[in-house]
Amino acid sequence: MLSPTSALNIRVKDDPIMAGRAAAAEAAEALRRAQAAQGSARVVFAAAPSQRHLLEALALEEGIDWSRVTAFHMDEYIGLDPGAPQRFGNWLRTAFFDRVPLEAVHLIDPDPAPEAAAGAYARLLAEGPIDLVCLGIGVNGHLAFNDPPVADLDDPQEVKVVELDEICRRQQVDDGGFPDLDQVPRRAITLTIPRLLAADRLVAVVSGKYKSEAVRRTLYDPIGPACPATALRTHPRCTLYLDADAASLLPSGESDEG
Repeated sequence: MLSPTSALNIRVKDDPIMAGRAAAAEAAEALRRAQAAQGSARVVFAAAPSQRHLLEALALEEGIDWSRVTAFHMDEYIGLDPGAPQRFGNWLRTAFFDRVPLEAVHLIDPDPAPEAAAGAYARLLAEGPIDLVCLGIGVNGHLAFNDPPVADLDDPQEVKVVELDEICRRQQVDDGGFPDLDQVPRRAITLTIPRLLAADRLVAVVSGKYKSEAVRRTLYDPIGPACPATALRTHPRCTLYLDADAASLLPSGESDEG
């Protein structure tokens, strides 16, 4: 069983569509609460196939004034053509940003000066609190592009340039983003783990058998850089939505609901 000190909520659904819709319902409620309390909301989104069902359902949620929502994303490759469909900003525009009338969309523009771009993005994020982060977990347990074993759970930076490990790069091929490993960039800009965990609420969606070991490690490994996603267990308002395949290595009864 999970440590009694963990505040992580776990929801297991039958398939990826159901997991994404359930996650979208919670994300939408977080946005409605933020707008009721302060008039606006600021959100960070992940770009990955595992997030597609969440984004599709979230765009259809009622009672959200999208004209009072500012959107960010959590990572971006360095060195790709600005129009490349693999750029996460471009993927999110197609999957979500262009489907709802957002107040503002802040995309990471990594080139030609990645370090300066990271600093500029950190300043944009710091202009106000982040109400919600919608994220996933990598095959190697990464959060955004904070790969093991170099991820820093106490990182003093908020946004930084990183080198991507081979497992992370291989996942981009397996997910259909690139035809082969040689075409996957080796460097990226990412929000750090402390920057992600500073949000008021985290909603994570993970699906597929190939993510089951990462999920198991997230819940049971010691909290640390060997599996960066273990840091989710330290957040007071984080829900992990899994499909049955992603949850297949968990003990029966671990979920908060079936």
